[in-house]
Amino acid sequence: MRCLLCPQRCRIAEGEAGFCGARKVMQGELYTATYGLCAAVHWDPVEKKPLYHFHPGRPILSLGTLGCNFSCSFCQNWSLARGNPETETGCLRLSPEQVLQMLRREGGPEEVLGVAYTYNEPTVWYEFIFDTARLLHSHGYRNVMVTNGFISREALLQLLPFIDAFNIDVKAFSDHFYRRYCRGMRRPVLKTVELAASRSHVEVTCLLIPTLNDDPAEIEALSDWLAEINPNIPLHFSRYFPRYEMNLPPTPLETLKQARELAQKKMNFVYLGNVELPGSSDTVCPSCGALLIRRSGYRTVLAGLEGRRCRGCGSDIPIVLS
Repeated sequence: MRCLLCPQRCRIAEGEAGFCGARKVMQGELYTATYGLCAAVHWDPVEKKPLYHFHPGRPILSLGTLGCNFSCSFCQNWSLARGNPETETGCLRLSPEQVLQMLRREGGPEEVLGVAYTYNEPTVWYEFIFDTARLLHSHGYRNVMVTNGFISREALLQLLPFIDAFNIDVKAFSDHFYRRYCRGMRRPVLKTVELAASRSHVEVTCLLIPTLNDDPAEIEALSDWLAEINPNIPLHFSRYFPRYEMNLPPTPLETLKQARELAQKKMNFVYLGNVELPGSSDTVCPSCGALLIRRSGYRTVLAGLEGRRCRGCGSDIPIVLS
């Protein structure tokens, strides 16, 4: 049978699983092996996703399962992405109704933001996310996906009405990089960013890996493309550390600084992650340069905002607030 959930378009034989490990054919039917299977459950600040322009400072329930439709040699969460739902122990099963109950125990939508589907690739959890997001949406909670963006257009269109924000990981701006280091394709990811940004709040993350995706020309091409969609999309450059099958040294700080400076020529909000550099995670007004949001780790202070406006010059800031 052929799975149509993502652009891998796996052809799966009886008794076998697809590329992601989460979808299997049994008795002539395609099943999801991870429906409600939670391998990670945590309360996080929304900034950890990272989402910097979406209800800053608010807590969010973060859920993850097992499996991924990429196979990145540098995977930062490989124990979940490559986990086997049939053999992994220590997971629990949650229904959408139980997730709603977990939120309600902490408070209503005014106190608790909602759920982030994260840690592994949430696309492979599609049916559970669809049912849960639709239920939470009807009760006023928000839904967030932290994703590689490798999902079919048809599946994304069905999900979009219930997802309030995305952080989409653009691994590189090179087809070669996607083929060699992710076993995937770049073009569908770019299409996901474009479509999601037209319907929802979107932020983009790029993990910079020395010598592989940090060339200044590639950073400029990424920034040019994003700016054509919307120069106000927050762009996060994250520092790489050796993980899984890749042992290149960590990203030099100068590389991160240079990438940020290049991107800021086109993009209004560019941040650095996985690194402590003064001011690199603060939000400043693109019009007057005033400090709007100060961040230290995951501590957030709204320093210069009056609602959505800059206290200094009155400019409207593209940020989603409570």
